[in-house]
Amino acid sequence: MSRELRVISNNPKARQPKPDWLRIRLGDPTNQNHVLKLIEGLNLHTVCQEARCPNIFECWSDRTATFMLGGDICTRHCGFCAVGKGAPGALDLEEPRHVAEAVRHLNLAHTVFTSVNRDDLPDGGAAHWAATIREVRKANPECRIEVLIPDFNGDEAALDAVLDAQPDVLNHNTETIPRLYRRVRPDADYQQSLTLLKRAGERRDREARGMLTKSGIMVGLGETFDEVVELMKDLREVSCEIMTIGQYLQPHARRLPVERYVTPEEFNSWHQVGMAMGFHHVEASPLTRSSYHARQQAERKPRTYVEGRG
Repeated sequence: MSRELRVISNNPKARQPKPDWLRIRLGDPTNQNHVLKLIEGLNLHTVCQEARCPNIFECWSDRTATFMLGGDICTRHCGFCAVGKGAPGALDLEEPRHVAEAVRHLNLAHTVFTSVNRDDLPDGGAAHWAATIREVRKANPECRIEVLIPDFNGDEAALDAVLDAQPDVLNHNTETIPRLYRRVRPDADYQQSLTLLKRAGERRDREARGMLTKSGIMVGLGETFDEVVELMKDLREVSCEIMTIGQYLQPHARRLPVERYVTPEEFNSWHQVGMAMGFHHVEASPLTRSSYHARQQAERKPRTYVEGRG
């Protein structure tokens, strides 16, 4: 319990009212219920539910979902995350096949899956990741596969196991600026995340494969505009091609409070700055999340791998 309490802000201020631009459009419950029944029937979890994503209505109405591997209990204690903390159970060995079935039933053209952190496992769950990619590919050969992976504690062999399975998009979120890591991501390391992205990009280039690399952050946790720009420069230095920037929303009272609501104009400015740096795409808006418009991001024509670097 003490590890979890140290990331909770003592800021006594009351929650700020949400501005109008954070109003969420409710979608068609018919398609939402279809997705819900499917994932429950296959004993799956989605990050849409576990992370209380504000876009769940829009995405589920479009019959898309981001699957969460490895259960619904995380071994880390991030200050922003709504996912349960503690000791996870054993991996479900049927999960890769069940994810593949769900993708097929939903007839997805682009699927995303992520996971809780599984620091209890020697490889951080990398082999389970690779098995899921292969099962999804086998059952859905035309479907583009995007993975949002943890840092695997810097284990290069674990990263290689995922890359061996050849995802189309390799995403790893830096989540916030370096100055805020101790409070926001106390069990993670900023440079370690950059190293993971660099290794993925170098292997992609070495093997001349078309995989895109991607990372994302939340804002509204106390960062400045210029600190975000410096982070964007760091991502370009490691050849990251897609970036997402979205507003942090406090999932419940025991998580970090929102320091401020960032205006749509600032998000647009970050988008423009990032595109000028040479990103393939920057998705920046108050409701942006890692998987938001993921299919559209990957469908846009990529830049060449040497254009606009750094």
